[in-house]
Amino acid sequence: MISKIEAKYIQSLHAKKNRDKEGVFVAEGEKVVQEFLKEKIIPVKLFATEKWALENKTIQGNFMKIASEDELQKAGFLKTPNQVLAIFPQQHHLFIPSKNKWILMLDEIQDPGNMGNMIRTADWFGWNHIIASKDCVDQYNPKVVQASMGSLSRIRVQYEALDHFLRETDLPVLGATLSGENIITLPKEKTGILIIGNEGKGIHENLKPFISKQITIPRIGKAESLNAATAFAIIASHLMKG
Repeated sequence: MISKIEAKYIQSLHAKKNRDKEGVFVAEGEKVVQEFLKEKIIPVKLFATEKWALENKTIQGNFMKIASEDELQKAGFLKTPNQVLAIFPQQHHLFIPSKNKWILMLDEIQDPGNMGNMIRTADWFGWNHIIASKDCVDQYNPKVVQASMGSLSRIRVQYEALDHFLRETDLPVLGATLSGENIITLPKEKTGILIIGNEGKGIHENLKPFISKQITIPRIGKAESLNAATAFAIIASHLMKG
């Protein structure tokens, strides 16, 4: 069972300051937890139903504890019944650029769903590194972890002062704007940095001098703008075409 102290501790990890202090984060649900386990990330603690434990006999260790669905639901952040909840150590990555990989740069992305979806999309297209501004939502926010569907286990997210980072790079920099060059006409590139800006304000003015080329998704209908995660998926598919 999950004790009151353990449940209170899990709930405390909803706050970034507590996650950072403890150096951990919470992952919930069979798919999400399995992805982290698949990447050999050992949990600090794992709470699972007896059914889940029996179906996953190869996962053994003193970190596992049996709990009921009701206990998991009360202790965790999901609204629906759940089979497994794990507390994993935060991962810290050093930036290692690749000549054949694109880098996603996120400028003040605030919505956890957008952040998680972009992590998942980056994983789909093989973009394994994200540079996020320090005012982006935390990668270990429970909603980000959930929306990434386990892709966070493979994607390196690094928080930096973007202008300082761009000042030091020699890679081409593309900026997604509403008035750039049509992405359909862009030639395929092997590497570079793609900046996706804030959901409401776009890319900050102090970053625009570093942009080699502004690009845009052609609008046919009357929608004012696209969701940031959707825009990234469309742009990534064009950059990787051919």
